[in-house]
Amino acid sequence: MTELFPKDTVFTVSNLTSLIREILEGTFSNITLEGEISNYRPNSSGHLYFTLKDEGAQISAVMFRGRAMSLDFVPKDGMKVKCTGSISVYAPRGNYQIIINKMEIAGAGNILQILEERKRKLAEEGLFNSERKKPIPRFSKRVGIVTSPTGAALRDILQITKRRNPGVDVVILPALVQGEGAAVTIANMIKTANDFDMCDVLIVGRGGGSLEDLLPFSEEVVVRAIAGSHIPVVSAVGHEIDWALSDYAADMRAPTPSAAAELVVPKQSDILQGLAAYKEEFYNQITGKVERLKLMIKSFDVGNMEVRFRSIEQPLLNRLENARQAMIDGMNQKIKETRQIIQQSVHILEQASPQTILNRGYSMVRTEDGKIVRSPLDASAGTRLEITPANGKIYARVE
Repeated sequence: MTELFPKDTVFTVSNLTSLIREILEGTFSNITLEGEISNYRPNSSGHLYFTLKDEGAQISAVMFRGRAMSLDFVPKDGMKVKCTGSISVYAPRGNYQIIINKMEIAGAGNILQILEERKRKLAEEGLFNSERKKPIPRFSKRVGIVTSPTGAALRDILQITKRRNPGVDVVILPALVQGEGAAVTIANMIKTANDFDMCDVLIVGRGGGSLEDLLPFSEEVVVRAIAGSHIPVVSAVGHEIDWALSDYAADMRAPTPSAAAELVVPKQSDILQGLAAYKEEFYNQITGKVERLKLMIKSFDVGNMEVRFRSIEQPLLNRLENARQAMIDGMNQKIKETRQIIQQSVHILEQASPQTILNRGYSMVRTEDGKIVRSPLDASAGTRLEITPANGKIYARVE
């Protein structure tokens, strides 16, 4: 190969970079590239930043807002796309990238397809069912963390835990969080925490990364370990836009490891403030009940008791007096009525008395043997008679 420059040529970094830029940008000014989206990062300005990769290499890519607005789909990690654009060199960093003018879907990415199939399989087994979810303890005394011992995620969790409640113990269960063997170590740490009942709640996760970096948390062995944990598990993988199958199996999903720490570690100041509020409310309730009891007891002193007794007794006495008077009046009326009946009976009897009849001028006539004479036939001639007028007796003989 013919050398373009003499061996003793000395370049500055800027000169060499400019030369490389001219060669790359001049040679690859309008190319079509096919690859899989990874580490997709949309910017608030509307620009799209991500990585295009295949099995052997990767390249940074950017699609500016004006071109991105023409897309008829939302790019996602793992999506296989076909892009048309130009190679550009960013001299300050010495990086090269492709600036995309046009992008279309080339087919589902292998990673997303595998994850979707795995998700469907595990869901059919019921590992994601809501009835399996356990409540997260409101006041955890010990929090277990399954993550990298050197990662930023652990530092964030420890800082937030210490700030929110220094009285909460933290158990670190170190594990690989990316690469070969990571899924097995994560699952083993979850099993260890359960075997020795090491904590009240588990945070399983890591900081952000590409789709490939987060793959261990979507491995079947990790999902099954989380689903089988009797300790409640909070999945905290990556950033808010990142998802892993561990999020579906966990009892709660946190958007970030920091958010997971805030979810499982209550602020000590909030606890103390809540206790103070409960204390005040309890004191007010007790004080109110005591005051009401005092008022009730006060109504039972000697003076009030006599007044209350009189107020109860007087109506009863009035009723008793009324009943007594009604009884007397009733008896008097009954006696009066009985007396009148007796007087009437006596009068009737007196009117029917033989003496009364005799006093009216009548006399009773008997024969000597005492037989009353009612007819002339009862006394023949010569019969001696005894005549009884109103007073005295007269004796006679029938002629």
